[in-house]
Amino acid sequence: MQGGTLTLSDPAVPDTELPNASKPAGPSGRPPGPDTDHGHSKRWLILAVIAIAQVMVILDATVVNIALPSAQKALQFTDDQRQWLITGYALSFGSLLLIGGRVADLFGRKITFLVGVAGFALASAVGGAANGFEVLVAARVGQGVFAALLAPAALSLLTTTFTDPAERGKAFGIFGAISGAGGAIGLLLGGVLTEYLDWRWCMYVNLIFAGIGFLGGVSLLGKGGATERPKIDWLGVVTATAGMFALVYGLGNAESQSWGSPSTWGFLVAGGVLLIGFVAWQTRSPHPLLPLRILLHRNRGGSFLAIFVLCAGMFVIFLFLTYFMQVNLRFTPVTSGLSFLPMIGTLMVGATLATTVLLPKIGPRLLVTVGMLVAGAGIGLLALLEADSTYAASVLPALLIAGFGIGLTMASGMNVGIAGVDAQDSGVASAAINAVQQIGGSIGTALFSTIAASAVTSALGDGKNPMAAAVSGYSAAFTWSAILFAVGGIVCAFVLRPGVPDELKTAGPTVHM
Repeated sequence: MQGGTLTLSDPAVPDTELPNASKPAGPSGRPPGPDTDHGHSKRWLILAVIAIAQVMVILDATVVNIALPSAQKALQFTDDQRQWLITGYALSFGSLLLIGGRVADLFGRKITFLVGVAGFALASAVGGAANGFEVLVAARVGQGVFAALLAPAALSLLTTTFTDPAERGKAFGIFGAISGAGGAIGLLLGGVLTEYLDWRWCMYVNLIFAGIGFLGGVSLLGKGGATERPKIDWLGVVTATAGMFALVYGLGNAESQSWGSPSTWGFLVAGGVLLIGFVAWQTRSPHPLLPLRILLHRNRGGSFLAIFVLCAGMFVIFLFLTYFMQVNLRFTPVTSGLSFLPMIGTLMVGATLATTVLLPKIGPRLLVTVGMLVAGAGIGLLALLEADSTYAASVLPALLIAGFGIGLTMASGMNVGIAGVDAQDSGVASAAINAVQQIGGSIGTALFSTIAASAVTSALGDGKNPMAAAVSGYSAAFTWSAILFAVGGIVCAFVLRPGVPDELKTAGPTVHM
């Protein structure tokens, strides 16, 4: 999800990396010995360190949005290129999340976490110093690669650090709340840094987060190493990653060239073939990267579909509204960041209402369907924007409505997507859900940027001035996003089962935003 990764309160991760895990437990249930501090007395410090690193990953999904107009002016890249600064991060992050969890199992969670933090910092430094568009995109891709290492390792480290179920639930609640705030932090921080320093500080600021995370990880985390060597499905990795890249790259080419160009449909076809090949291979692979039994469950498959559509459709809000507010409304970067907060607020209200009150009573089918239709209605209001529209009358009501619908849908989909998963599949299910968010966002960004560019070209041909033509492009993207939400809501109504799933009637995994 753009601006916030939902976390699961009870991923089943073997406690193989706890310090002194091989020692017998004492009367308290804790392993004795001087190193017990690593997993117990220092556990809340470990939580703080891991949460800081996680915030760095999450806020980077939104912090760049606010800085985009300034970065585009400084580096002089075109409108059809700017989408890759969002897509590059989301695509590399999402497509490598599944393999990131396997790498942590192979080499140990501590070393994977530290490499992820250090690599993210290095990529951020390169991005901050970028003297051209290509270097900046490469840095964003690098951030996504190392984020895919960091995020699964962070989740696993929390699970192995907090062994008491009650404390583990509290720890994941805190971790989830901090993670959920990451999107809002990114919007505000991006505005402040861009306005008072320079857009490059939206990259350099990660060095501060990474420094705290790395030093804290070195000093606090136990030395636990991997106790088993799981097999990696390399063919699955290659076909999934290459297929997703080809699909998004083809959609991006449609913006700068045309749908009939071989570099557009050729990549789209190649992407489709590779992804079909990936699915076929997963049915035969002895060590599948994504066991299809996770997706074939009706409610779980419907939840994954809802999350994919949601993230594909909602990324356009951050991308195009940022430009509308800074160009048409002449908002400063700080004001632009603040202007998104009402949406974050109603999103949190909708998510909390869904998970604590509605989902256990009425089940996911109605919640997901209504949530997507409400979110689509909010985005549909944005499609009515004109060049002279105001924030209070046109933007704010749409953000409030869309945020509430997104909160209902996302929280419900995330809970149902992990509920009832077998213990051996919970880790990959968690990674898959986060991957669906990022991949949905990258596809949505590429697709709707192409739609917007085509609308702008048409509007200019009709004699509209550049500012009015740009708004026509935004409106076209919002219109198709709203249609996607409506269609997605209707499809999910048929896919999801009626009633409350049995696994949600008892204590189970809870998703925190």
